[in-house]
Amino acid sequence: MARREIHIHGQVLASADVVWAIARDFCAHWHPAIDKIMAEQNGAVRRFTVKGDDTIYRERLNYFSDSDRTYSYSHIEGISGIASYVASFSVSANDDNTSQINWRATIEADETRAKEVAEGTDAIFQIGIDALCKLVPHNVILHDEPALALTVAGQHSKTLCLFLHGIGGGRGNWDRQLPIAAQYMKSAALDLRGYGDSQLGPSPSTVDDYCDDILRVMHQLNAERVVLCGLSYGSWIATSFAMRHCSKLAGIILAGGCTGMSEASVEERETFRATREGPLNEGKSPKDFAPAVVNVIASPNASENIRQELHDSMATISSATYRDALQCFTQPKEIFEFSKLTMPVLLMTGEFDRLAKPAEIRAVAARIHSNAQNANVQFEIISGAGHVCNVEQPAAFNALLNAFLKTIPVEKHDVV
Repeated sequence: MARREIHIHGQVLASADVVWAIARDFCAHWHPAIDKIMAEQNGAVRRFTVKGDDTIYRERLNYFSDSDRTYSYSHIEGISGIASYVASFSVSANDDNTSQINWRATIEADETRAKEVAEGTDAIFQIGIDALCKLVPHNVILHDEPALALTVAGQHSKTLCLFLHGIGGGRGNWDRQLPIAAQYMKSAALDLRGYGDSQLGPSPSTVDDYCDDILRVMHQLNAERVVLCGLSYGSWIATSFAMRHCSKLAGIILAGGCTGMSEASVEERETFRATREGPLNEGKSPKDFAPAVVNVIASPNASENIRQELHDSMATISSATYRDALQCFTQPKEIFEFSKLTMPVLLMTGEFDRLAKPAEIRAVAARIHSNAQNANVQFEIISGAGHVCNVEQPAAFNALLNAFLKTIPVEKHDVV
């Protein structure tokens, strides 16, 4: 009986926490060699097939530590002619905010078979590390007027998951969600016009401009269909896109909003705009009134770190961008026809959301369900969260996001 040890390591240009967020789920579908994978025994066992092979493989999780970013597992079924196969995967932090992946395996079999399995394992581990490098988010600028900034992650696919932030946000609000979506499809978070590294257009932004920007991003990333995940203002934009380009949507996730001001009276719209533009007219900037905004959008129990993150997000917005978004938001072009939402729909809102209260979003979900012909509609409340529920309670938000994206059929491009 021979014993072979495999050790493949690689450096990833991202923090250990970012890489671990992608790879930590023992039953996740991020490795490009995997065809189909499913969890058994509450995730303690993974059952999978690889591309070009009908063999069913099963592996058991033996040890797991989020704190140390590591897990180990053993082979149960699928590899013939071996006495044992035990492996471990770990991610460690480097001093320069990059990370190191170490993937090891110990194989026991007769000499010839041990050599064959070791060579195959070596290739599979290397492909996996290369894939993780591609899954790590990176920045992209679309330079045509106006310039648009994206954070992109994931391998090439014909379906794109695109994240759209709120009026007080930016693409960085989705840093915790991008690695989740990137397991399934090409994913990106967009800075809306004027936010972050994106430019305002030559004229005041309209919802049609935002919809055109989504089409532009899809074209740039070679996507034929899109899953839109919007928060607040972003949810309104996502639903507006559905009214215009329903056939391009593979799914839609609406957090902390949906209808926006489309069903508000003229007086309500004017009051909303005037109240929020008042400080701007007094010469103040978003940085000046960011603390007051945080008091509205944060939950009562939000930590100081979360409150600071929400504050910093608001404080970086220019007065011109904030005014531009307010003007667009309070001039909706239509009342939504929910019958057009024929794709899977997930609506979420925070337990303590003052701007998109649970009762309000639950009612919208019921209306979509009663009006849409084929849509699969789900409504959930994120416990302990305020308006920006994906930032305050990312674990709960990500669990729902992950379950939703698992149901979306995704066709991969041949290029890698």
